[in-house]
Amino acid sequence: MKHFVLIFSLIISGVSVATTEIDYVLVNKSEKKLYLLSKGDRVKEYNVVFGANPKGHKQQQGDMRTPEGKYILDYKKSDSSFYKAIHISYPSEEDKNRAKASGVNPGGLIMIHGQKNGLGWLSGFTQQFDWTDGCIAVTNAEIDEIWKLVKLGTPIEIRP
Repeated sequence: MKHFVLIFSLIISGVSVATTEIDYVLVNKSEKKLYLLSKGDRVKEYNVVFGANPKGHKQQQGDMRTPEGKYILDYKKSDSSFYKAIHISYPSEEDKNRAKASGVNPGGLIMIHGQKNGLGWLSGFTQQFDWTDGCIAVTNAEIDEIWKLVKLGTPIEIRP
């Protein structure tokens, strides 16, 4: 009977997540977490890693930082160098203006993505340290789930 209850609970929780509309993505860099939210409630959470220099807001191309602030998930890319990727609308106009004032390129192509193509089997190792150029990395199975649950146009907030 215990097994039946456990299996039933897992089926029901999977159905509720699959039918829940995700309307916000929240990333907390200090917690190394990505949360999918619906009407303010946390529906799913994932352990994530960032750029190799994760502290602070991205200032320029090549600084290995993950941006901080409010953006939009604006397109999905299934043919990237990484196993599936969802683009974050960085740089914003504010980011571009800040970079221009500093005389630098703000960078771009910041994504939530899976592992480097062909290396998904290493995620148990790679997800233990910050290794991207400024993106947010999850396992391939996790990006598959996020890909299905998050619609284009969903806001994302990345907090320090």
